[in-house]
Amino acid sequence: MRRGRPAPVPLVEPLSYPGRPATAPSLLIGGELLPLHVRRMRLGDWYVERQARQESLDEALLGLGRAVTGHRHPVIAVGSNASPEQVRHKLTRLGVPATLPMVPVRVRGLVVGCSGHISSPGYVARAPYADPDGDTVLVVSWLDSAQLEAIDSTELANYRRAILPGDVFEMTMPSGERLGGAYIYFSAHGVLADPDGMPRPGGGDQSELLAALLAASPRLRELLGPDPAAWVRKAGADRALREEGTRIFGDEGWVLPQTDFLPYLDDGAELRLYDDLPPLGDSLPPRP
Repeated sequence: MRRGRPAPVPLVEPLSYPGRPATAPSLLIGGELLPLHVRRMRLGDWYVERQARQESLDEALLGLGRAVTGHRHPVIAVGSNASPEQVRHKLTRLGVPATLPMVPVRVRGLVVGCSGHISSPGYVARAPYADPDGDTVLVVSWLDSAQLEAIDSTELANYRRAILPGDVFEMTMPSGERLGGAYIYFSAHGVLADPDGMPRPGGGDQSELLAALLAASPRLRELLGPDPAAWVRKAGADRALREEGTRIFGDEGWVLPQTDFLPYLDDGAELRLYDDLPPLGDSLPPRP
């Protein structure tokens, strides 16, 4: 997908979680990642160079037989869904073409923590929580309806989907556009707490996180130890061990419930499109 050593896929190599994120605006086309050239316009008017020609992103998507940006759903990635390799792996194994734009976006009001459960590959995934002082860059992917349904199938057992309003959670594109809103998955299990009772940061190395959890709990060491490699090997192979480990998180008093996103839950049948979410204020010049 990229030059140099291929980036690992966390679903295949759990200790590589969350994988290598998209660091610049890009168009993912299966195993290829093409740079997007930012313009002070809506996403579909940015341009991409493909097959020795320059065209707008929407023209490229149409040429590939895929939905244009306005008919896609913007989704904030907090964990491994920011990794093109992980997204490609998830979609292709479900028979869905992995063609989508991925853009780093500055998001205010959110911080990345750790979900209060053990995932099916064995890692402890990242999860968002609300914090008025939060200011971070997160990857937003524009998914078509089939892609969103496929990602839902990998997330909704342990996460819930909300649509965050841009006037509460400010989301600024590299173009200067302030998004009117975007979807996000938040953990149904809450987030893990540090020993001081505050949410544990979720931006670190997976091995370090698992080692810290093992050191803090004799029950976890007995169940999944002695080390992170053993943890992901055992947990990834046995659902009962994952569920018991998740119960231990709660028994240790490590889990903080998350209610801040509940007002924004998206349970409706009609999913919002990029076209349904016009930019806020005068963050972009008017269309000619």
